[in-house]
Amino acid sequence: MNYQTTVSVDEKSKETKAKKEIKVYDQKPTSSFIGASWSALLIGMTSYCIGLWNADMMLNEKGYYFTILLFGLFSVISVQKAVRDKMEEIPITDIYYSISWFTTITSIVLLVIGLWNADLLLSEKGFYGMSFLKFVCRYCCPEKHKGYSVYR
Repeated sequence: MNYQTTVSVDEKSKETKAKKEIKVYDQKPTSSFIGASWSALLIGMTSYCIGLWNADMMLNEKGYYFTILLFGLFSVISVQKAVRDKMEEIPITDIYYSISWFTTITSIVLLVIGLWNADLLLSEKGFYGMSFLKFVCRYCCPEKHKGYSVYR
């Protein structure tokens, strides 16, 4: 006969609690990675904005490309946050994760469509595309982490 008392049940629950792993994430990137990321962001955004300022376009075209810049920046920040939260097992909804990726891809597609139909030199189109991708990749590229420690 295997009778269980409340004391024996409490002891078993303590044993199972002790066996659970507690994950502690140590995800601080190196200072060189932080410097390279920020410089990529600032160089990409600055060159894109200087190119827009000096461009011989109508004001509505400049506004379109600047809006794409801001839309893309917001989208990739959302993707980065969602990916980091998933990695740290912080619950996020699948719809938010999907919308973040959708808006990131949409911003890139909108830039490509705008540049495809723009009356610009091929070198100018490449300049805007590469500047845009430079700051988008600063956020979309996986962050470098030292890993995480697992304590028992």
